[in-house]
Amino acid sequence: MKTAIILGTRPEIIKMSPIIRECDKQAIDYYIIHTGQHYSYEMDRVFFEQLKLPQVKYNIEAGSGKHGEQTGKMLSKIEEILLKDTPEVVLVQGDTNTVLAGALAASKLHIKVGHIEAGLRSFDRNMPEELNRIVADHISDYLFAPTEISKQYLLNEGIPEEKIFVTGNTIVDAAYQNLEIAKQSADILKELGLSEKKYFVATAHRAENVDDKTRLGGILTGFRKIYKVFGLPIIFSAHPRTVKMIKEFGFKIPEGTRLIEPLGYLEFLQLESKARLILTDSGGVQEESCILKVPCVTLRENTERPETIEVDANIIAGTDEKIIHCVRKMMNSETDWINPYGNGDASKLILEVIK
Repeated sequence: MKTAIILGTRPEIIKMSPIIRECDKQAIDYYIIHTGQHYSYEMDRVFFEQLKLPQVKYNIEAGSGKHGEQTGKMLSKIEEILLKDTPEVVLVQGDTNTVLAGALAASKLHIKVGHIEAGLRSFDRNMPEELNRIVADHISDYLFAPTEISKQYLLNEGIPEEKIFVTGNTIVDAAYQNLEIAKQSADILKELGLSEKKYFVATAHRAENVDDKTRLGGILTGFRKIYKVFGLPIIFSAHPRTVKMIKEFGFKIPEGTRLIEPLGYLEFLQLESKARLILTDSGGVQEESCILKVPCVTLRENTERPETIEVDANIIAGTDEKIIHCVRKMMNSETDWINPYGNGDASKLILEVIK
């Protein structure tokens, strides 16, 4: 069962890491294609080493660019590789341009496509990720839905049930496996002078939030109010784009908010796991907070992770005065919810299906 694993962003590496480890464990013949959508493989090499993953076989070095330009470059290069080194199945994960290019290239060469994390829907087609995941789902042969909700979305779109497999989400496998690695290699709380459950974690990176003066200003105002009410520091792991826009709009960092550069994955996983509450516009962070039993407040108007809302692990706050009300509610909530994303065996289930 020769398998090609295609990835190109750090979230994809994280969520594919359990699949890669399971392939090694089962002695499956596989290779990795790195598109370089966010970083080159050279920049990600340390990341691979930290997660104890094998080297990449093919580096495309697509780099950044307009959606069409970037996707086209990846599509062409992936096609060349698949023609030369033909696998029986290609695995892609999530909703990036890498996923779209990988699924298209394989599908047109009549190579089976497995889409990990299939069936997620925000129902907001202004998000490029929504378009990518819809197209990938409709051209894939194996749709690995993390939950029954995701499966139902796929059925509603007319995808045959025999193509859909509810496996849980590999982010559960990744969180469990990589948190153990993190405990052995980092102590971020000590580095930042923090005490367990005595701080909030915040992230914001989505263009619709950070490129909009009103929305970004609303988020920062929310942080100011949170500190005034609860007196706990907000550790704001800010994307470079976010920092740039804060400066461009002339905003000041509110009292109690501590701006830090983005952390490595292992350090950030540690920081999340010990936080009192997490504020984010990231889908992956919503999932991780749910898995780690840390209440989450989502700084968006929608989410493609409705399961986190259903189990009361998460709440939608938007970017305005609702933020402080939602934080109050989640601070009073219990953290005994049942993780909806599985037991940490998604990678085994996915490879069983393919085999």
